[in-house]
Amino acid sequence: MKKILTNVLLLVAVLVSATSQLYAQSCCAKGGDWQLLALNTDFREAHLAPLPLEYSPAKGAMINFNTTDAGKDGSAFYVPSDQPTDKVLIIFHEWWGLNDYIKREAERWQGLLGNVDIYAVDLYDGRVANDPETAGKLMSSLDQKRGETIVKGLLKKIGNDKLVATLGWCMGGTWSFTGTLLAGNNAAGCVAYYGFPEKNEKKIKTLQADVLYIRARQDGFITAADAAEFMKQVIAVKPKSKMLEYDAVHAFANPSNPKYDMKSAKLAEAEAVKFLKERLQQE
Repeated sequence: MKKILTNVLLLVAVLVSATSQLYAQSCCAKGGDWQLLALNTDFREAHLAPLPLEYSPAKGAMINFNTTDAGKDGSAFYVPSDQPTDKVLIIFHEWWGLNDYIKREAERWQGLLGNVDIYAVDLYDGRVANDPETAGKLMSSLDQKRGETIVKGLLKKIGNDKLVATLGWCMGGTWSFTGTLLAGNNAAGCVAYYGFPEKNEKKIKTLQADVLYIRARQDGFITAADAAEFMKQVIAVKPKSKMLEYDAVHAFANPSNPKYDMKSAKLAEAEAVKFLKERLQQE
């Protein structure tokens, strides 16, 4: 009995070690591998539950649009410009889902950018998490194909005669880059806050727009080496792309995060606004 118990404990130790190594290598090594990080205890603990917020939109509203998934529409929080425009910003939510914070950000960014239509797309089909455990389950179970189908459906609704920029944080930063790839020739620019770097060189080579990648120096999940290699490949395709780093922790720009770093967030936001206005020809 003692020998069996010893063998079981050894097996558990091996599995734990292998799993830890997998997590450590999981930052977008292949499409979808970043989702494994959602199951990492350290990653969950670094994302404290959002502070409570009740938000009543001033002008934005939820809309539905067709996707290629039979009988399964996509949805987004839409904030229209005050005047007709061919400028669009698609916002991608964090692992929490399309919550009130993202809706508030959508309206706020509409104010920052001016004459731009804003769509905060829902990758979770209506599901929202209020705690790290639930968020981890939603992020890890997000079907890549379904997510891309939703984005393609939104792009089709937006139309082929628009300039489309993207913006996202954390998981949304990853999808901001994916969304820019999917936008093809309509892509105007991509802002990715601490998104997991794409490592598929063939995908990166299809990039049609400049990228602003924002990284936190104290990020324990996205290494400086991974970010640098990603940007090296991006700049080879789009030389005006750049990376900015701030002495802050992962998710520092999320106002729902109890560890929100206002100073760094404001500095990063000013750069992001300037970048997007230039790419959307708003200045």
